[in-house]
Amino acid sequence: MENVYIGRQPIVDTQNKIFAYELLYSDGNQESEIDSSRFASASVISNVLNRFGTKALLGGRMAFVKIDEKFLMSDIIFSIPNNFFIFSLSENIPMKERVVERIEQLYDKKYTLSVDDIFLDTEKIKKYEPVLKQLSYVKIIFDSDKKSDDMKRRIALLQAQNIKIVATEIENQKEYVLALNLGCDLFQGYFFATPNILENTKNDASQMHVLKLYNLLMQDTNIDEITAEFERNHALTVQLLQFINSAAFHFRGKISSIHHVLTLVGRQPLAKWLMLMIYSKSVSKAGIYSPLMLMVKSRTELMENFLKAIDLNAKSNALGEAYFVGVLSLVDTIFGAKLSDILDQMYISDAIKSALLEDKGVLGELYVLVRDIEAFNLAAIEAFSVKYKLSHAKLYGIITESIENVNNFENERL
Repeated sequence: MENVYIGRQPIVDTQNKIFAYELLYSDGNQESEIDSSRFASASVISNVLNRFGTKALLGGRMAFVKIDEKFLMSDIIFSIPNNFFIFSLSENIPMKERVVERIEQLYDKKYTLSVDDIFLDTEKIKKYEPVLKQLSYVKIIFDSDKKSDDMKRRIALLQAQNIKIVATEIENQKEYVLALNLGCDLFQGYFFATPNILENTKNDASQMHVLKLYNLLMQDTNIDEITAEFERNHALTVQLLQFINSAAFHFRGKISSIHHVLTLVGRQPLAKWLMLMIYSKSVSKAGIYSPLMLMVKSRTELMENFLKAIDLNAKSNALGEAYFVGVLSLVDTIFGAKLSDILDQMYISDAIKSALLEDKGVLGELYVLVRDIEAFNLAAIEAFSVKYKLSHAKLYGIITESIENVNNFENERL
């Protein structure tokens, strides 16, 4: 196999915390069947382990990987570590005697097993009856049109066997709330990034205060005025001093005042930090980042690093704009308002606005690429690499580095 393409999608719990990932993968020899090969063959797991490393990709969490009958029955499956992957059985695998025996063998060897993306009905429950004891998860394709009472009964039946239910393809608030009410344990989809899911904070004074500070930093405002504005928000000031005094910066002495911070760090780095603080409501009391916060971090990493890859002479201002496209791309989720309305209140360039609202310019092209990476749109990713003459190693090196940096960011805490 010449090229391995890897992506991941978060699976979250009822508290909107990342519980695990689903790995999406394909190989370069299947370009004509990109859609159908998205989860094509679990035999690439070995290549994933060797090329990318579980620490970089998973950050200490487990990953669901879909497997077919051929891989299930191959003895190579026993060479895969049992503490990294949840083997998700393809619906096409028949529950014949030798398959059931193999599932029992894996269970005895402490492998974690799941059923992958099924429509949960009586027929499916009957099919998997021989292996219910060995299953830890069942991934169900969520269908909001199904009768709730019937679905709730089936979910409860599986949960009585100590099986956790993963509702997949959750794309909006209605589906998420319904799946939650039915008792599903875990959820997969981009529902966490839709404005209606999070608390509507468009009238939140503290968030608007952050926007005001951002605008002051990005304009030619007197440093004393900025300092005074910071100091009016005590909680934000404390958080900033903690951040500056962390391992992220290496100063000879401790920083003790906002004025000192502004002098040493500079306006744009502080503006970047402030924009991340807009997502601070996405951090739980335990200090655990939500998928939304990590998604923003990933987007900023990809935007900056791909700009550097296609423009070796990119200046700090251009890189700063790329960063702000990434960090502003989900700000409407936090404020519960139209992105265009929020951008009108901010001191940002026309290039950033047109990239975010119309996908225009180089920044807009990079923003589209980032969304294609998230959607695992291999055809679009390859087209970008061809246009800008990026090698496969360079392209996927940036993606892998981004994943690793997001994992490190989560582990360090803000």
